[in-house]
Amino acid sequence: MSRDPETFTNREKGARPGADPLIWSAALPGVFVLLWTTGFTGTRLGLPYVEPATFLALRFGLAALFMVLLSLALRAPWPRARGAWRTAVTGLLMHGAYLGFAYFAMARMPVALVALIASLQPLLTATLVGRFLGERVTRRMWLGFLLGFAGVALVILRELDPLAVQAEFEGLVFSAMGLVAITLGTLWQKKHGQAMDMRTGQAIQLGAAAIAVALVALLIEDNHVDWTWTFAGSLTWLTLGMSVGTFSLLYHLIRRGSAARVASLFYLVPGVTAVEAYFLFGDRLSMIAVLGMALAALGVALVNRPGVNRPARGDRERERGNR
Repeated sequence: MSRDPETFTNREKGARPGADPLIWSAALPGVFVLLWTTGFTGTRLGLPYVEPATFLALRFGLAALFMVLLSLALRAPWPRARGAWRTAVTGLLMHGAYLGFAYFAMARMPVALVALIASLQPLLTATLVGRFLGERVTRRMWLGFLLGFAGVALVILRELDPLAVQAEFEGLVFSAMGLVAITLGTLWQKKHGQAMDMRTGQAIQLGAAAIAVALVALLIEDNHVDWTWTFAGSLTWLTLGMSVGTFSLLYHLIRRGSAARVASLFYLVPGVTAVEAYFLFGDRLSMIAVLGMALAALGVALVNRPGVNRPARGDRERERGNR
């Protein structure tokens, strides 16, 4: 039985009696969004105590060590040289480059503007999936992508005073590079990471990212860390909860669904983050932001609504290969 790569909610053939994979599969995207938003909260708590590249080097290095030890304990299979190289590329793009560029951009311009540029990722992914993966994006999905971006803009722009925003050119460049990095990383993982073992694959990805970011930290930062309980808690969660747990869930969703549909989930992140900031930090939550959340949710629903659309070229080829 072949998978339909355009839905998150396929029931697996041969499931255990009493299990309900349909409900579990449907819940995974929501769980992912909730976990992903905690990365912003954890970063916000930890950055006052350390410089960005040093913070990321510690995070990736500890996460890589954890995954190496887990892989050895479970005797997980390690890929050959070619597979390891391809896996390392994903780590450099999705861990090192995306987060590294985002952190440097946030040091040069408002965080809200960085988030707005990053929210172009689903649209950019939808533009490229046909060429690189053979996935078909329907008109309904395009409408969903546009509505989702409009909703995100309403959520984020509440934090910006258009007359007071000052963005350095370097900040805009770093934001754009981070946007390209996570988009290409998503496409690369979908194309080359389908057979990746999550344990050894994550170890290689995080190790590659740790080495790259550590080199940057040694070159441009003083590497001082103010060790406090707040920073230790932030680092622990970002290491295990985000770099290990949440990214593993993201790769699982990419493996099961189309790259464009998975990317659309990021439209929900700013709204959920805004709600968390309202309760945790007392940030303002306006009616315009609430309207933006609803619009973003509608966009994501349109992108992910099951339909009877003609399969994409790549999907048809995989289906013939499974017969």
